[in-house]
Amino acid sequence: MKSVSWRPAAGFKGFKENWKADLLSGFFVSMIALPLCLGIAGASNFPPVMGVLTSIVGGILVSFFTNSELTIKGPAAGLIVVVAGAVDELGRGDAVSGWHLALGAIVVAGIFQMIMGVLKLPKFADFFPLSVVHGVLAAIGIIIMSKQIHLAVGVAPAELNGKGPLELIEMVPHSIINMEYHIAIIGLVGLMIMFGWQYLSFSIFKKMPPALVVLIVSICLGQFFHLFEPTFRDFKPLINPGEFSLSYNASFSGVTGRLLPVFVKYVALFVLFGSLESVLTVKAIDLLDPYKRKSDPSRDLAAVGAGNMVAGVLGGLPMVSEVLRSSANIYNGGKTRWSNLFHGIFLLMFVLVLVPIIEMVPVAALATMLIFAGFRLASPSEIRQIYHIGKDQLIIFMVTVIATLSTDLLVGIVCGILTKVIIQLYCGVKLAHIFNPKIDINSEGDFFYVNVSGAAVFTNYLTLKRKLEKIPQGKYIKVDFSEAPYVDHTVMENITRFKYNYDQAGGKMELIGFENYRALSDHPLAARKNQCLTVIS
Repeated sequence: MKSVSWRPAAGFKGFKENWKADLLSGFFVSMIALPLCLGIAGASNFPPVMGVLTSIVGGILVSFFTNSELTIKGPAAGLIVVVAGAVDELGRGDAVSGWHLALGAIVVAGIFQMIMGVLKLPKFADFFPLSVVHGVLAAIGIIIMSKQIHLAVGVAPAELNGKGPLELIEMVPHSIINMEYHIAIIGLVGLMIMFGWQYLSFSIFKKMPPALVVLIVSICLGQFFHLFEPTFRDFKPLINPGEFSLSYNASFSGVTGRLLPVFVKYVALFVLFGSLESVLTVKAIDLLDPYKRKSDPSRDLAAVGAGNMVAGVLGGLPMVSEVLRSSANIYNGGKTRWSNLFHGIFLLMFVLVLVPIIEMVPVAALATMLIFAGFRLASPSEIRQIYHIGKDQLIIFMVTVIATLSTDLLVGIVCGILTKVIIQLYCGVKLAHIFNPKIDINSEGDFFYVNVSGAAVFTNYLTLKRKLEKIPQGKYIKVDFSEAPYVDHTVMENITRFKYNYDQAGGKMELIGFENYRALSDHPLAARKNQCLTVIS
């Protein structure tokens, strides 16, 4: 890939150079963010307007501290399950108390994220097997859809309380048979727009975010069906956005005894999932950056942590570097981090002016957006991609999904990791190599030869990466795997990304020694086993 000769200036100089492009992109992104923030917050058992507050803080505050030029900060669908679980378990049936205590957990998680960023710990994101990460995200997508389908056809939220995802899935036929048809029509139209918008051939419509179109159309249908009249069972079919204010809302009251382990659990989940999603998004958006700039994930995570502390204090959801809005920022011509700032400013203007209109939005409309978001996390194409990488990865993926749906997120992660370790042991990886690969480095001038003679697997990749990072930029590196008995998919993907970044920085890296390997699938990054080595566990 050719290097880019011109790049937008950083900092305030970049603001002066590119403010027009960033302002326009920020406006388009804010229109995408507004309905999604409302929906994510409502599904998380937060006042919907507090999802917008999170993006306002993520835009107006975090933009001054991060150096990730194109990522947009805000709440993410992938954290809905964690946040809703925190409200339910910490509140023990009291949604208001649960919200305040969940905010306390978000504040503490933000402190840990800041510390992780300062200590350069985001590199530990490379530890987690990619098939496990995708499995958890797919399970979260299924959990989101399992609840929102009922709301899209007019089921009262009270009927869903206390039910797990498998119970909610079992309820789907009953909810469809007993749907409230006015609301179901709004839900159906919303789904048609969300899923069908990409197939429109008119470019003038392509620029309009489908979620915004759903809002407009659903408000019109809601007025036509008189949803503002109290005639729909025992629930309000229009959203209650809540009050937007900048006041202290976090609470730590009563976090003792039996509640303390629950509080600690959700702090850990906020840190784990929020940090993982942010770091992975930063890496993904760097690959899409047309100017090939490289962000510092540690600095970005510290900035996100600071944003979470402020958002948690004020009542907002946990924020991340969000991939959909960040991709839209690139598509709409954003050039620097100030597009994130403008996106936050526009959202602040919207929430101050448009609350009367937001109060006219049907709950079913937000449900359709979240069904679409959940489907993206658990789409059939995702499963096909995992299968293409290898049957071993599909097994890990499915175990993670099933364990997460049957129990919870932490148990799902543990089950997925254990499954991966068992498969690797079955493939002949020695126990001694699980955490300690054998790596030797020899150098002569600008040439560095790296010999990997132990199995290269996800649990020891950080050791390999740390040794590679000690080699200065601009050198010639050969990484030889000819004596390694096994290289897993996570290592193949991460080392390939490392090679790309090293080459982009002006060096040259080669990955050699795979001639005698048998790949577990025809995917270029599939796990592979060395046929010339006999490994005895």
